[in-house]
Amino acid sequence: MVVAANGYKAQKEAFVSNLTGGTVWEINTVTLVAPTAVLLWSVLQSRQRFFVPYTPAACLTDFLLNCAAILFATTLYSSIPLALNLLLLTPAVLAYFTPAATPRHAKIKPPGAPKAQQTSPAGLSDPFPIKPFVTAYRGTMMVITCVAILAVDFRVFPRRFGKVENWGTSLMDLGVGSFVFSSGLVSARSALKERTGKMPSLSRRLITAARHSLPLLVLGFVRLYSVKGLDYAEHVTEYGVHWNFFFTLGLLPPFVALFQSLFSIIPSYAALALLLGIVYEAILGFTDLKAFILTAPRTDLLSKNREGIFSFFGYLAIFLAGQATGMYVLPREETLPKDASLSTQLRRSVLGKLVLWSVVWTSLFAFSTSYYGLVLSVSRRLANLPYFLWVAAFNCGQLALFCAIERFCFPNIRGTPDNETERQRRKEATSRILHAFNRNGLAVFLLANLLTGLVNLSLPTLSMGHLQAMAVLLAYIGLLAGVALILDSRNISIKL
Repeated sequence: MVVAANGYKAQKEAFVSNLTGGTVWEINTVTLVAPTAVLLWSVLQSRQRFFVPYTPAACLTDFLLNCAAILFATTLYSSIPLALNLLLLTPAVLAYFTPAATPRHAKIKPPGAPKAQQTSPAGLSDPFPIKPFVTAYRGTMMVITCVAILAVDFRVFPRRFGKVENWGTSLMDLGVGSFVFSSGLVSARSALKERTGKMPSLSRRLITAARHSLPLLVLGFVRLYSVKGLDYAEHVTEYGVHWNFFFTLGLLPPFVALFQSLFSIIPSYAALALLLGIVYEAILGFTDLKAFILTAPRTDLLSKNREGIFSFFGYLAIFLAGQATGMYVLPREETLPKDASLSTQLRRSVLGKLVLWSVVWTSLFAFSTSYYGLVLSVSRRLANLPYFLWVAAFNCGQLALFCAIERFCFPNIRGTPDNETERQRRKEATSRILHAFNRNGLAVFLLANLLTGLVNLSLPTLSMGHLQAMAVLLAYIGLLAGVALILDSRNISIKL
């Protein structure tokens, strides 16, 4: 049995490995399914109010659009993602041009009831309101991540979507970076709040960062000992012998606290991120560090975990880029005049800024990889400059798409007369399932890792056919969605 288990482990390691990955265009087409599904959800909600009230039929439709569609995009439709996008886009167009549902009558206020607080958005009390398009972006990113970490163990999941060995682009490589970018995006909220007052001292910032880091580091050690104890299949070229993704996440907060001290010198997180990415790439190119990471023998603790230790600097740059994006995405948006020029909209509207920065990051990525530029190759293993720029460009583009969908389908969110009306409109413009995944994202991600290990230890995933694999994967993502919805319905937020 031990010999058979070791043989199965070696077979799985060979199966999961990916030498080249897929093209950026193919990955973008597959990931476009998430915004397209959200577009269909938004049209059904804005035109037909299909998800109010949230009936079992509405919940099932929500799951099929925002979970099952992503699963099918990365498995059965992986070779024809444009067809799946078309299948989602066609009913969205038809639903948009159907007569709108009659809105429910608002509750009549009794005589003498207090008037709304203000008629101007400037009078609304929450300076950082929850924005549906940010929830949709983070929720779909979490769904894709949870789907991929188990689906990669089945043959229905294309090998080109698995993490590459050294050079190239793949869906799972993009997912790891996007997770870090998304964490940086929401961390900007605390940075924005600190701007309104005096910045805490470095020691206080480090203590706060340590409180956030400790649970993640504990999870990292738990994963380390469970993987080694169960002899679970893993690739040392991913992070090293002992390192794992939880260690990377856990070390980000203290290093970000240190970089905040540089903010008085370079008052831009985007500039800090780009500077760090360039310096790290220069060190890779002009020293022996690249050769050490890729080819050195594993003789001591540093060499055994060199991928995780040195790629951390690339992930830190990605985190800072996400934080830079959050600095203009999270605050309440000012209302621009209807006759505002295009340049004014690009400079002052959230959608304009997202489009502008998408172009900036994409241009820098093209320059870093093109024949007439730096001629560099993307490497998730190194987390080098092209990888950092690719992740930043993709995530800004995704955010821009989700923001445009929100503006198109729910234009009345901005300019609400009072806090209660605003909260109600934002709630109705947000998928319940995506909100649930976003609310307890790290807890759901941990559960997904546990379920992935359980499935791999219980089932021969490599020998299962497509129909069996899809049944397991649908049950798996359905269970995750159910747990997330239950936690949300009971108003439980698990902070790790």
